[in-house]
Amino acid sequence: MSAAARSADGLLAAIVGVSLGAVGAALFTQHVWDMQPCPWCVLQRLIFVAIALAALLGLAWRSRSGLRASAVLITAFSLAGVAAALWQHFVAAISASCNQTLADRIVSGLGLDAWLPEVFQARANCADGAVKLAGVAYEFWSLGLFMLLAVLALRGLIGHRR
Repeated sequence: MSAAARSADGLLAAIVGVSLGAVGAALFTQHVWDMQPCPWCVLQRLIFVAIALAALLGLAWRSRSGLRASAVLITAFSLAGVAAALWQHFVAAISASCNQTLADRIVSGLGLDAWLPEVFQARANCADGAVKLAGVAYEFWSLGLFMLLAVLALRGLIGHRR
């Protein structure tokens, strides 16, 4: 295996770790610190899982085109995560209700809230779900991670050759 392939594999593995670590941190804050998720929080968890799956695709599809497809998917999902975090902060968090929003429809449409309720079930409305962690709005932590993942995918993977 070439040094470039090892580097790409390491980066993809890091993306998987960061993405699943974000979901793990969200579950920790939910179940240990009682920071219950709103629909937009749950959607962001789903997006982190999708990013991890896209990175795993790059690890499994061991070619230049596989790496590029993985990078494109990671970037697209990361940008969707940025949009979800911004929507949560600037729109959903100041609305009285967030029932049947796009976030609700995606998660319930996929059946994830019924299949894995401890992970994907919204348990707070958007206004109640607007909390801070270490003085920073919770969704901005996600926003920062989504931006980091997009940059890693674009800068670290697009130019690699296997």
